Amino acid sequence: MNETLKETPHTQAESLGTVWHRGKQYRKGYTTGSCATAAARVAALMILRQQIIHQVSIVTPSGVTLALNVEQPLIEGQQAVAAIRKDGGDDVDATHGMLIFARVSLNDSGIITLDGGEGVGRVTQVGIGLPIGWAAINKTPRHTIEEAVREVIGLQRGADIVIFAPEGEERAKKTYNDRLGIKGGISIIGTTGIVMPMSEESWKRSLALELEAKRASGLDRIIFVPGNHGERFVSQQLGIDGNYVVTMSNFVGYMLQEAVRLQFSHVVLVGHVGKLVKIAAGIFHTHSHIADGRMETLIANLAVMGAPFELIQAVDHCDTTEAAIELIAERGWQAVHQQIAQKICGRVDQMLRFSSGRPQCDAILFSFDNQVLGCNRPVDEIVEGFR
Repeated sequence: MNETLKETPHTQAESLGTVWHRGKQYRKGYTTGSCATAAARVAALMILRQQIIHQVSIVTPSGVTLALNVEQPLIEGQQAVAAIRKDGGDDVDATHGMLIFARVSLNDSGIITLDGGEGVGRVTQVGIGLPIGWAAINKTPRHTIEEAVREVIGLQRGADIVIFAPEGEERAKKTYNDRLGIKGGISIIGTTGIVMPMSEESWKRSLALELEAKRASGLDRIIFVPGNHGERFVSQQLGIDGNYVVTMSNFVGYMLQEAVRLQFSHVVLVGHVGKLVKIAAGIFHTHSHIADGRMETLIANLAVMGAPFELIQAVDHCDTTEAAIELIAERGWQAVHQQIAQKICGRVDQMLRFSSGRPQCDAILFSFDNQVLGCNRPVDEIVEGFR
C-alpha cells in the first residue's frame, strides 16, 4: 500500500458506498478499530520515513481498503503520534467524530506491545473475552493493529503502541461500557472494520455482551427489561438487586436465544404491558415498525375470558394501552393481565421448545404508575428466587 505525503480531500468514507434501508440510502462508515489500526500504521511509517504523512491506507478485516486522512501528526525521533477521526457514516453512535490516536515507539526488541492510554477503558470484570486489567481493545482490532505495524517495521524491530482517545472518558458515558465492567473510557472494537448504517447487530451484540458478563460473574438467573422504566421498577418496586437486570430493548427473541446459549436457568420478563403484551401474540421483536398487535391481543384475551362486547369495542377504540388498562380496570376485568402473562410464558416455552435445557420463564406486567398488573404466578414467589 502506498501512502501519500500530502492530504487528498474527500477520502474518508466516501468510497465505502451506501446501503438502502426502509427506502432510504445511508452512507457506510468505519470502526474505532479501523481508526486505531490506521493511526498506528501511519505513526510507524512516519518514524521510518521521518516525514509527516497526511493520508494512510489500510485493508479492513472484511477486505475493504480505506484511504483515511491523518490528523495531528507528530514525529519525535523514534516516536510518532497520529490520529484518525471516527466516521460512523449515517449510523451515528457515541464515538462518531472523535479522534482516535496512536503513539508508536520503535525499539530493537523484535516484540510488539499494545496498550490503551487516556480515554480507552480498562476491563474490570470477566465476561467480555479480555483479561481483567487489560485495555478494552478487542481481539480483532488487537490483531489488525499489531499486523499493520509489523508490516511496516519488519521482523527485526519492535514497537510499543499506545492507543488513546482524549474524549473517550466522556463519550463512554453514552455507551454500555460501565455495565460491562469497562471503566474509564471507550472500547476499541469492530470485527469487520466497517460500520453498516441502520444495522441492529452492533446494538444487539452490546446487549449480549452484558449478558455474557453476568453469566461469567456466576449468575444463572436473569431479569430482562425493555428499558430504563423496567430497571427502576425492578429495583424500586420489587426490591431486587439491579445486578440481575439486563436490558433487552426490542430484541426479546434474540436475548432469549442468548440466555439459552449461556445456559441461564431462569429468565423473568418485566415490563410495561404495552411492550410485553406483544410477546403474548408471538411477536419477539417488539419495535412498532416490525409489528404492533397490542390492542388486538388485549381484545382476543378479553374475548376468550367472556368479556362483554361493549368493553371489547371500547378497548378497540383506545389509542394507548394505558387508556385500555383504565377501561379494563373500571369494568373489573383485570384478570386479563394474568392471562396475558401466562400466554407470554407459553410463547417463550414454544419458541425455545427444541432446547434441551430451556430456562424457566416468568413474566411480570406493570402500568405507568408502577403497579403490578399481572404475572404468571405470585410475584412473591418470583422475587424470592432473587433474594
